[in-house]
Amino acid sequence: MSGLPNLLSWVTFLPLGTALFLMLGSLAATVAGARLPAQVWRGLGLGVSLLTFVLSLGLWLGHDPTNVEFQFVEYVPWIPQLGLHYFVGIDGIGLLLILLTTFLVPLVLIASWKEATPSPRAWVFFMLSLETGMIGTFAALNLLQFYLFWELVLVPMAFLIGIWGGPRRIHAALKFFLFTLLGSLLMLVGLLVVVHLHEVQFGHMNFDLVAGPGSKGTGLLQTVIPLAGAPWWQTQAWLFAAFALAFAIKVPIVPLHTWLPDAHVEAPTAGSVLLAAVLLKMGGYGFLRFAFPLFPVAATELAPLFLALALVGILYGSLVAMVQRDVKKLVAYTSVAHLGFVMLGLFAFNVEGLEGGILQMVNHGLSTGALFLMVGMLYERRHTRRIDEFGGIAKPMPVFAALFGVVVMSSIGLPALNGFVGEFLILLGLFQVHPAVAVPATFGVVLAAITMLWMMRRVLFGPVENPENRGLIDLGRREKAVVVALLVPIFWIGLHPETFLKRLHASVFELQRVMEERTAQSLATLPEAVGQGSSPAGRDLARASGEERH
Repeated sequence: MSGLPNLLSWVTFLPLGTALFLMLGSLAATVAGARLPAQVWRGLGLGVSLLTFVLSLGLWLGHDPTNVEFQFVEYVPWIPQLGLHYFVGIDGIGLLLILLTTFLVPLVLIASWKEATPSPRAWVFFMLSLETGMIGTFAALNLLQFYLFWELVLVPMAFLIGIWGGPRRIHAALKFFLFTLLGSLLMLVGLLVVVHLHEVQFGHMNFDLVAGPGSKGTGLLQTVIPLAGAPWWQTQAWLFAAFALAFAIKVPIVPLHTWLPDAHVEAPTAGSVLLAAVLLKMGGYGFLRFAFPLFPVAATELAPLFLALALVGILYGSLVAMVQRDVKKLVAYTSVAHLGFVMLGLFAFNVEGLEGGILQMVNHGLSTGALFLMVGMLYERRHTRRIDEFGGIAKPMPVFAALFGVVVMSSIGLPALNGFVGEFLILLGLFQVHPAVAVPATFGVVLAAITMLWMMRRVLFGPVENPENRGLIDLGRREKAVVVALLVPIFWIGLHPETFLKRLHASVFELQRVMEERTAQSLATLPEAVGQGSSPAGRDLARASGEERH
């Protein structure tokens, strides 16, 4: 399977291609006076998403964890005179996030089998379109191509919230759309400036991150963002900010998070799962793939700001979650805290922190995705998410209670489950470089645990005081299958984390090497006396990277 030609393109475009084919087929059937049954649409959508997952396993099987180069590379000229190519490839970071996406989409379609009303045709179309956008974002090596996939994700998710969401769905969809669009437009401006600098230095326009196979040109990673002639923050920092703002909104980092609770609360269950599990990870991935290697001096100099914002997000998210009366909104605010941990790991810039942050992105996708799915299952039965409406439901729903308890333990980082591994690596990496940040961040772990355990006690245990809870029906076979499928990687990562971490080693070391090299290139553009004192963080990165390699 891993030898299938253009495997990465098959994985990327099979969902969207099928969605377009089904839509055209449906229009043709309507013109002919026929109509495809809703069950056909749901079945075909599920079948294609399962096939996409099976094909993506070929990426896992064919990936060489010792190779630092991008793999499964496909490079096709599109408008070569403008430096535009179809250019895709993955490393260990992209591999894990693509597999997370292809694994979750069929589970979401199974879990939301009855949710796709009205218009199951539009539901399947937007779900499959969203899958292509997410996979394409993690596979793109051409900066404009990355931007196009980034924007493609925005449209189907806005429709999923706006059509199938709750009472305030239009407000939530518009807020999500406008926040993301604002960041995207700033990223586009920064993108064009970087391409212009590349053209000035090399005499040709190019949007490729690295030089494509057989290409005589140069990639954007060979572009030196000059520091001479002005304070460094007038060059790299502003370009870094243009990219970082778009990525920070998507993460989201406090105070750019305000769209997230509304989007989660109003989105249908499937939308909430994919939003939390995959879309938020696009922000962290953007930092790793583009912002860090393109602007390493700015990234290291501004790291204290992002560490502070991440720490505020951890404490703020946990404290605000404590006072929520809506269980879905509570889980949404815990996502703000969990993604704060991810950012702490990424901005530690050492092996433990980076690998812990990346793994925690996957862990959060599994654990929080499972939480949103199970909250949705509860909502289907009671049509309320108010915590005070529950209590004692472990008695009528013992299977739900047992599985929900395991997922909560995963979310708060219980040893032997996936969340513990990511949080431990992040804190280990953070203690090495920023112990003053690591200590209050550890307190954030305690706050998150208190919040989740308090919610679980009020929902699952105690007397059944509300008579509507006495007749609740426990999980059916379809629902059990979905949750158990999510528990498999939750336990596997907790017990055998090296299975996933070894896929990251080469990619993380290569990222550090590129940042170290480009930091030296950037500092070389300064006069010697200035260069010796202008970027201590950049020199610290170079020194730390060298020490870790030995």
